[in-house]
Amino acid sequence: MNIFPSRLSPTILAVATLFAAGQAAAIAPFTIRDIRIEGLQRVEPGTVFASIPLRVGETYDDDKASAAIRALYALGVFKDVRIEVVDDVVVVAVEERPTVAGVEFSGVREFDKEVLMKSLREVGLAEGRPYDKALIDRATQELKRQYINRSLYGAEIQTTVTPIERNRVNLTFTVTEGSPARIKEIRIVGNQAFSESTLRGLFELDTGNWLSWYTKSDRYSRTKLNGDLETLKSYYLSRGYIDFRIDSTQVAISPDKQEVSIIINITEGEPYIVSEVDLAGNYLNREDEFKQLITVKAGQPYNANDVAETTKAFTDRFGDFGFAFARVEARPEIDRARRVVRLVFAADPSRRVYVRRININGNDRTRDEVIRREFRQYEAAWYDGRKIRLSRDRVDRLGYFTEVNIETADVPGAPDQVDLNLTVAEKPTSSLQVGAGFSSAERLSLNFSFKQENAFGTGQYLAVELNTSKFNRVLVLSSVDPYFTADGISRSFDIYHRSSKPYNDYGGNYELITEGGSLRFGVPFTENDTVFFGGGIERTRIKTGTNIPAEYLAYAEQFGYTSNTVPLTVGWARDDRDSALAPNRGRYQRFNTEWGVGGDARFIKLNYQFQQFVPLSRQYTLAFNSEFGWGKGLNGRPFPVFKNFYSGGLGSVRGFEQSTLGPRSITGTYAGGPKKITLNGELVAPFPGAGNDKTLRLFAFTDVGTVWGESEKVDLSQMRASAGVGISWISPVGPLRLAWATPVRKFAGDKIQKLQFQIGTSF
Repeated sequence: MNIFPSRLSPTILAVATLFAAGQAAAIAPFTIRDIRIEGLQRVEPGTVFASIPLRVGETYDDDKASAAIRALYALGVFKDVRIEVVDDVVVVAVEERPTVAGVEFSGVREFDKEVLMKSLREVGLAEGRPYDKALIDRATQELKRQYINRSLYGAEIQTTVTPIERNRVNLTFTVTEGSPARIKEIRIVGNQAFSESTLRGLFELDTGNWLSWYTKSDRYSRTKLNGDLETLKSYYLSRGYIDFRIDSTQVAISPDKQEVSIIINITEGEPYIVSEVDLAGNYLNREDEFKQLITVKAGQPYNANDVAETTKAFTDRFGDFGFAFARVEARPEIDRARRVVRLVFAADPSRRVYVRRININGNDRTRDEVIRREFRQYEAAWYDGRKIRLSRDRVDRLGYFTEVNIETADVPGAPDQVDLNLTVAEKPTSSLQVGAGFSSAERLSLNFSFKQENAFGTGQYLAVELNTSKFNRVLVLSSVDPYFTADGISRSFDIYHRSSKPYNDYGGNYELITEGGSLRFGVPFTENDTVFFGGGIERTRIKTGTNIPAEYLAYAEQFGYTSNTVPLTVGWARDDRDSALAPNRGRYQRFNTEWGVGGDARFIKLNYQFQQFVPLSRQYTLAFNSEFGWGKGLNGRPFPVFKNFYSGGLGSVRGFEQSTLGPRSITGTYAGGPKKITLNGELVAPFPGAGNDKTLRLFAFTDVGTVWGESEKVDLSQMRASAGVGISWISPVGPLRLAWATPVRKFAGDKIQKLQFQIGTSF
């Protein structure tokens, strides 16, 4: 029996190959009669046969044997390989590497287990894969890198390998995290035009403040530092300092790995003024259109942000005409003697293309058709940048994804075609909530809700809501099909039971109980405009009790304690805000008409809301809100008291107790009225110490408004007003707003409540 070659290990594969070559002289070439594989446990024999260059009936030689050994080691699943020759039979003897059966972490507090598992999978370590000592070393380095990114430089990691049955191992990473390194100082050297404190104020990183436990802004991160350096550079370039540069960045870590010092050396240069702005190149004979997109102004300091904005606007405009690969270059011609710059925008539209295919990735749950029906750019149509941007925004507004990105890819061999690759990252769209809530007006309330915003990946909304608050109890079953028809007409229906007690000072057990159902359709007329219409059946019962308002008794005695009505609704909405939770720009309008056409209650009720968001900068937003309501009884009947508007508190005029403005009954109850005006203004700013985090913001506001009774004239002098400050936080349980307000116009008998908060309220 001849052995060729002797036992090898992966670390001496090259030596083994040479040894194999040396043994070649001992074995003369022969015709292979059979090939046998020995030692396999989990690897399929077909994998081995497919990898080696040896076949029955072919000639065996030393070169093929060496190539076979190299090929099997290259698979990465064997730790030992031998080739033996017995009577013209080639025997391939292998020893498999152990397989990773499980990976566990001990002592980990900074990360979720799944985050670390994902990082290990990226370096090739995962359950079911072969165990390799070199792979463990890479995995340990990757874990340390993850901790360094969190400023935990002193983290220590030990790996325990535990063999188990069937040639498997369990891996345990024991982590001693230690304390995070804090930024001790940040220094900027070389600044003259701006103070060091002003420049440091641009950074997300800082030396710590009372909110650092939340923002972690005092933890060093290379990624954050690079972002801050870009912000610093942009700050200078937007103020005319074309020659600004960052000479060096020095990051020093203390010996105990607990403190970090950052020193940034800069050269400012001199500020430059724009002397002239010209166009060069091919602008499709539309120079006048492109000139209107220029935001750079002659005579003003050079502003790199304006230059970038103009360049992007030009590129987007070329894209609107199908030129997906247009190149626009801003060429500054600098006159350093006069400190002026002539700016030339040179354009090359390149070639016009059309979209061959739209590829969607990342939607493991959501069906393709739910995404594709939001697209306004179609396959086999000319590339249109405006429609592509609109398509991306429409997909993002679905609310099913945390990220939505579109990239353009060339089609090999077809210079006039491109593919659009849409990549989404899905988020959970189902929620089951059982808990309690508390607000300054409602006190304690129990609630249960099940919501599925994307039921079975179809894009339909299903919900069951139950709320047991002190003043408002709700049971609602809802369903919304946003594409009831292929043209995008939506259908929604609700079945509800609502019980409410108006606010008063003297208690009472009377109630308004409303039960019914409604069906509504929404017809999109434009990309931002939708008209709604529908109808329903509703029964409202006035349940008598102590301190019931005289208005309720008067209505009940004349028309009965139970009123049935058939309300028809017609509404319109337009929404072009950039975000529904934390908008920075855009406008929202909503108009709704409710018309009681049948039953005991005959009325008409109108409501209009207007919101405008004006960006003052990337961090500051000016927001306006106005709401107008009007109602009137029909056929000689008064306006139903159970349809009244209310004002006061969060959502209307802050600083006054909830729903306490307007007409007051002789029993002391605030029963609302059919006429309402509310005006709000807010200046939204980043919370001190929170950097650019939009989930936590501070706002200053002023509110004006009230309601009037049916027999009262709208007298603007009767409107209440307040001013104050508040905190807005998009918390895990919903948007939370806390406001402290002081009335600046009030009247005798008004109920004041300076501190108010609630979850889920806007304005």
